[in-house]
Amino acid sequence: MQYDALIASRPGKQVFRVGDKTVKLFGDGYSKSNILNEALNQARVEETGLPIPRIREVALIEGQWAIVMDYIEGETLETLMRRHPERREEYLDLFLSVQMEIHKKKSPLLTKFRDKLSAKIMRSDLDASARYDLSMRLSDMPNHTHLCHGDFNPSNVILTADGDPYVLDWSHASQGNASADAAKTYLIFRMLGEDELADRYLSLFSERTGTAMLYIRKWLPLVAAGQLVRVNNEHRRMLMEYVDPVD
Repeated sequence: MQYDALIASRPGKQVFRVGDKTVKLFGDGYSKSNILNEALNQARVEETGLPIPRIREVALIEGQWAIVMDYIEGETLETLMRRHPERREEYLDLFLSVQMEIHKKKSPLLTKFRDKLSAKIMRSDLDASARYDLSMRLSDMPNHTHLCHGDFNPSNVILTADGDPYVLDWSHASQGNASADAAKTYLIFRMLGEDELADRYLSLFSERTGTAMLYIRKWLPLVAAGQLVRVNNEHRRMLMEYVDPVD
């Protein structure tokens, strides 16, 4: 297959443009079941009517599994925020509006966020006492069924020339608590070194959704613990500030 352009390259996968299609090519580190599950997640989210790239096929390309979907012409909010810092607040407001639209949707066949998070906490290298405590705290949290993106950050939102936002990368999609999804986005900003943007985002989420900041922050230790499974040492230190805060 002839690729027109390399869009993105990450460990174990590459994303190419081929005409009006995007080809997400996976390396050997990804199992067939994980790739098929990612495509299934995205197909289920398609059914909600949200503006996302449509899956066209899952294929073997020169011995590597690939997901083929629509190519969306535009620029990511991450790029736009970096290029136009004077419009950062405007873009952040749009970013949150898109996330709130996602949270209005239901997709009852998706994996439950609570189950995914519980499994990640139990796989973490925290000691048994900490894992038990976090698991008990998770079981006490309200159990909602909102559509959650699971990796919602400005690099996963493309704005077309007409100003229409499209949301990419639904591999972590689940159904669960919107505030938990917001907590994950906050931590992503922190891991990107965008501390000021992280705080502004969380404040805006609380204000626009009418959710108490204290309630959102109750999710941070739980979501942070779930992120410990695959992080570098720098990010681990930051996440542990939430998992095991110093009084």
